[in-house]
Amino acid sequence: MLRFRNLGSGSTGNATVVEAHGPRGITRLLVDCGLKPRQLSEGLTQAGLAANQIDAVFVTHEHGDHMGCAESFVRRQRKPLWMSRGTHTAVGAPDLGDMLCFARDGVALQLGDLQLMPFTVPHDASEPLQLICADGLSSLGIVTDLGHATAHVLQHLRGCHALLLECNHDATLLSGCNYPEFLKQRIAGRLGHLSNQQAAEIARSVNHPALRHVVAAHLSERNNRPALAQAALGDALGWSHEAIGVADPLRGTDWVEV
Repeated sequence: MLRFRNLGSGSTGNATVVEAHGPRGITRLLVDCGLKPRQLSEGLTQAGLAANQIDAVFVTHEHGDHMGCAESFVRRQRKPLWMSRGTHTAVGAPDLGDMLCFARDGVALQLGDLQLMPFTVPHDASEPLQLICADGLSSLGIVTDLGHATAHVLQHLRGCHALLLECNHDATLLSGCNYPEFLKQRIAGRLGHLSNQQAAEIARSVNHPALRHVVAAHLSERNNRPALAQAALGDALGWSHEAIGVADPLRGTDWVEV
């Protein structure tokens, strides 16, 4: 069995637990560790977990809402931390000894019964990676920070049974907000963040009969609304709007069984 639970998703922090139940027992991966330590601890507790039950951490890129307390977490728990070499350099190349593991685009990783496939995405970071998590039967695509979908991104997402998919902003709300123009351009740019409509196009492109769950993530609190993201994704997939999950910035989601 493969399942996941987002612990919080937004500009203030992101973290998702992915859990596989298999022949080797239960394997748990924390994807991103961008929450404040207290919020992370509370999120794990609400998920029924203790910090020492996390087997490893995978950080997608160096931005604070994803890297966050990852270094202190793995030092305290003595667990592996995966990231790209670009991310490692961008965060100051900390010496983590044998806890540091490098990930690369298209190179599979194994953690217990979890099979991981990192893939590169267009984002304004140093060698950012997103992730496919699988248990041999089901697969989850995590894509929470990218400016647009390349053919490479779509190739990796095809066949996934669940998606945690960025729906950062509504284009109209972003255009009319009081952000400085340079910030609007960064967010909406090809290395920024996905709009609801861009996320909907991704969902439409990778939709297939075995796609069971789609959760909208990384919603801007000022430039998006859950109902707008649900409508865009639901219409693209031909699903009811209520069938689309939404990751809350502070509470995340309940457990979702893939």
